[in-house]
Amino acid sequence: MTRAYPARFLDNSTPPHISTLILTTSLAALSMNIFLPSLPEMAEDFAVDYRFMQLSVAIYLAMNAVLQILLGPIADRYGRRPVLLASFAVYIVASLGCILAPNITMFLAFRMAQAFVVTGMILSRAMIRDVLPADQAASFIAYVTMGMSLVPMISPALGGILGEHFGWRSTFWLQVICGALILWLMWRDLGETHPRGKGSLMDQIRAYPDLFRSPRFWGYSLAAMFASGCFFAYLGGAPFVGSEIYHLSAGTLGLYFGAPGVGYLIGNGITGRFAVRVGLNRMILTGCLIVALGPILCLLILSSGYGSAPMFFGSMVLIGLGNGMMLPNANSGMLSVRPELAGSASGLGGALMIGGGAAISGVVGSLLTEEVGPYPLLWLMLLCAFLAIVAILLVIRRERKVGALV
Repeated sequence: MTRAYPARFLDNSTPPHISTLILTTSLAALSMNIFLPSLPEMAEDFAVDYRFMQLSVAIYLAMNAVLQILLGPIADRYGRRPVLLASFAVYIVASLGCILAPNITMFLAFRMAQAFVVTGMILSRAMIRDVLPADQAASFIAYVTMGMSLVPMISPALGGILGEHFGWRSTFWLQVICGALILWLMWRDLGETHPRGKGSLMDQIRAYPDLFRSPRFWGYSLAAMFASGCFFAYLGGAPFVGSEIYHLSAGTLGLYFGAPGVGYLIGNGITGRFAVRVGLNRMILTGCLIVALGPILCLLILSSGYGSAPMFFGSMVLIGLGNGMMLPNANSGMLSVRPELAGSASGLGGALMIGGGAAISGVVGSLLTEEVGPYPLLWLMLLCAFLAIVAILLVIRRERKVGALV
């Protein structure tokens, strides 16, 4: 197995360059949160309640989960390149649909179709694992996501500014332009890393039980699902906390909203530097513990009477830091259970993570009111962090007993 990443930029006979992988995953991050500071304006424009508008987050995440289950085996069967190119073409059309949607129903339908962009996240991890061993893959994934992490840090602020000056549709025009540019880049640079598989697509899907029977796969997947669930809860609840509880403008909310991205950038940098030396499980456990510190710190600040927007969003940096240390290692762990099924493992693990995130995001939207403040959001985040810690401790306990083979 190759121990160096053999890429040449704009040469589609080699694996994609790291810059292409960063931009491919970045568009998925951009699509997830650039419009969130404009949610109150969008609710007013479509004449619906804010909680109904918040479904644009939950259904997007739910569709992400469904697509990851399907697209992973498809990419294992037919290759990474054609699946990525087709998915990004659908994303561009869906983004145009969001702009032209005459009502909330059509908007939500096109918003669901935008979820095809998640293919970039699924298959970037799989392509890295196609050519690198587990520990090195975790380190390389971390460097890719470190570059990508600039997007969730910047895009809410950019979206808030665009929404304030040009209206919420301008955020979707930006997605159309970025999608077209990245599709061209993939066409030029994206080399195939996984030749067409043997057998039928159903043969690939039937391989899922091999993953289901692996306690290691479940441990890594659940740790990723619950730890990232803290961030998805933040996505679902922070716009309400910022606009309705702390009365921030869209532009100011956008600036605050990117706080976890700062931590995520640092966390991925730490993973890239230390993953090979420290090991997957210790990095995951450390990341989960740091995730738990975020809501604990915020609850302590609120209970002491010093709650404010800077304190709330500042404590969320720890959520990003912990996820930056945890997710690349957990993803590499999932993909290492059956390396020949890396696409399926990435899709299934991602579906569990995103599906759980969709459920958590939907629950948050139903719990928050001006009267209760951010407390339901913070307690839910703390519960998710605790469950992530339990999941990775079970993996560590099992590996000490039977080794890392199952």
